[in-house]
Amino acid sequence: MLDSPEDEVLLKACEAIYKFAEKGDDNKMNLLGLGAIPRLAKLISHEDKQIHMYATMAFGVMSTNSEVRKSMRQLNFLPSIIACLAPDDDVVVHELATLCLASMSIDFTSKVEIYEKGGMAPLIHLLSSPDPDVQKNSIECISNLVKDYVCRAALTEINGIFPVLNLLSSEYPVIQHLALQTLITITTDVESRKALCRIDGHENLLQVLDTPEFGDLHADTLHILSNCLEEAQNVTIIRDSGALEKVLVFVATSTYPEAQKHATSAITRSARSTSETRHIFHQEGLEKVLVMLLGINNDAIRIAACEAVSVMSEDEASKETFRTERGIVQVVPLLMSDDVEMKEAAALALANLTTANSSNASAVFDADGVEPLVKLLSEPGDGIVVNAAATISNLALQEPIRARIQNCGAMTAIIEPLKSSNPVVQSKAALVVASLACDANGRTELRNVGGLEPLVELLHSNNDEVRRNACWAVLVCGKDEPTTAELCKLGALEILQEINLSSNRKNSFSDAAVKRLLDHNTALKYCLTGYLSSTDVIADGFYDPGRIKPGMKVLTLEEFSNQEMNQHRPILLINAKRTDGQQGTGLSVEEKLSDAPSVVSNRFPSSKSYSKEKTSRSV
Repeated sequence: MLDSPEDEVLLKACEAIYKFAEKGDDNKMNLLGLGAIPRLAKLISHEDKQIHMYATMAFGVMSTNSEVRKSMRQLNFLPSIIACLAPDDDVVVHELATLCLASMSIDFTSKVEIYEKGGMAPLIHLLSSPDPDVQKNSIECISNLVKDYVCRAALTEINGIFPVLNLLSSEYPVIQHLALQTLITITTDVESRKALCRIDGHENLLQVLDTPEFGDLHADTLHILSNCLEEAQNVTIIRDSGALEKVLVFVATSTYPEAQKHATSAITRSARSTSETRHIFHQEGLEKVLVMLLGINNDAIRIAACEAVSVMSEDEASKETFRTERGIVQVVPLLMSDDVEMKEAAALALANLTTANSSNASAVFDADGVEPLVKLLSEPGDGIVVNAAATISNLALQEPIRARIQNCGAMTAIIEPLKSSNPVVQSKAALVVASLACDANGRTELRNVGGLEPLVELLHSNNDEVRRNACWAVLVCGKDEPTTAELCKLGALEILQEINLSSNRKNSFSDAAVKRLLDHNTALKYCLTGYLSSTDVIADGFYDPGRIKPGMKVLTLEEFSNQEMNQHRPILLINAKRTDGQQGTGLSVEEKLSDAPSVVSNRFPSSKSYSKEKTSRSV
């Protein structure tokens, strides 16, 4: 019948097929098997309006079946369907044509084809149709289309955002939800976010939030506003309209955890963009909102809030506000969470809060944050260790807190991070050593727990920051003779000398570290540099093995004593200590030296013979 040359037959056939297909998927499949699809496709553009209408209606109903759509995609029918969207066509045709396009737009290939065939503009026009079914089908199709980047850009270019916003006032919830889903998708695009705020679209969204009856729409609405806040430009626009504070209040008080999490993450991304944006958020009281979010019993929200605190802490005023709003007190307990991501986020927040801020460091100490931070150094996650180490380094700048950190076993805990294969962990671990080894107790503990060896190993690192921080730590550790002796025994001096020979590897601490190590070993200093300063004290145990080339290992007296006798010049040793039997006997220098180990040097003869003999005679 669909092939009949008679219009009346065609009309009755199309009408019958429409009614038959409307009754269920089985009927649609039967019609598909009978070959109705290609015949109906030809009749969509029939010159008879009634045939055109029923053919379109039948085709639209048939398109709701996935198997039928597969067959439809083999046909070039979309131009005919899009032509049905013309303003002068019947509302019923609009309804079924948009239903067909909405169904077809589920498939990516059809999305592209609908756009390329010019379907976007008439669909946007039909959003203002007086018929709710036409509106619903049109916005559903657009919602599917904008999942493709090209279609999102096209919607913005043809000013399609405003008609979508108008649907938020629809009396039909399904239309409102589809409009919100469309806006959520398009505001993932930078230009679309900017365009929405330029036309004051945020005002439409705030009206939804202000309407209690629209409570089921609040989560999606907050999602869209959050996307808009990612642009610094939009933050300024919303602030200038007086709406930013209201948005932040909705974030804090929303009963939708997922919306709160998304909003907080979006604010974090926005705050990270510019210092001006952070300043605006500070002025609008974001810190207080974040502290409220930290108190919510939801791990995802608290993690997002910690991340926001970390970013906002780049602003000094925000650091102070977080402390006065008791934000630090809220963050510290999160260090003991069972959630790995939570511990990492909390430690990062504290690291940023305490950077160059002694008051915040004291607040962490007062909140009993030291012990959990030290425990985090033993966590398997590198991110946790890095953030905890950074915080500990900040706290250790204050002597009372440093003592507490040491008492909690930080030197023992830092050994494994020093041995890590992760350069960031190594770097932060070396900083912890530098911050804790500035007093005798810290250095003694570091020696006792075997921390010097992995520290010296870091001097070999090819990572500039690791090598620099390791040199810094060695510089700090070289403040006393026992630690210096152990460092030299481990080869730190030779490694540092080698570093200083390279213009690419040397740093501001490597040269200072060499000087520091030599300050506590006048013998080494003399044989390496050839001179002693007026402040250097020649004490018992001073020896001169001869001039040593840079990079060569300097043996200890014990190591020299274990060597076989050879032809090289004897080593000059200062030993002014008297045994009990020698008190007051007035032994000569030669007799005193005879009590020292019989050692000789296998080094090259020294060019400093005269100065050494002079030194010997003066003892």
